[in-house]
Amino acid sequence: MRPFREDDLDAFTAVLQAPEVGAALHAPDVDRFDAWLGMAQQLGQWELRGTGQWALEEKCTGVLVGRAGMHFPGRDDWPGIEIGWALHPDYWGKGYATEAGAASVDYAFAHHDVDEIYSLILAENMRSQAVARRLGFTPWEERVLKHLPTLPHVVWRLRRAEFQRAST
Repeated sequence: MRPFREDDLDAFTAVLQAPEVGAALHAPDVDRFDAWLGMAQQLGQWELRGTGQWALEEKCTGVLVGRAGMHFPGRDDWPGIEIGWALHPDYWGKGYATEAGAASVDYAFAHHDVDEIYSLILAENMRSQAVARRLGFTPWEERVLKHLPTLPHVVWRLRRAEFQRAST
């Protein structure tokens, strides 16, 4: 897990253009510029809020395989700091999302004075729900976000107290 770099653009574009990723992120028509904006958004969020997502690089190959970390956009209907991940389908099922998610949860609670964190996942996204469950999140509520009014999300929540109990 590391900050995005300019030379990540082609690999990150490939991640976002994978049809399965586009469907999960509600972004089926991502182009190179959209990917660049996404990288810039993550770097800017780190600077402004101390939250953001990291580029995920496979240790043994150095290949960029996706992104993971925290997301806290300036939206009125956003519940709080979200832990999220998006990996190229070629790297699904290898434990990378769970490993990166766990590191993100640790970081969020260590560096932010919040009592709970969240993960917003479409009801049909069973793979991400399984990752959230492994990380200790539980379904909390269904929410329709203003910018995605036709796509209700399940908001998964992890409370600091539950995280601390599980960590001891």
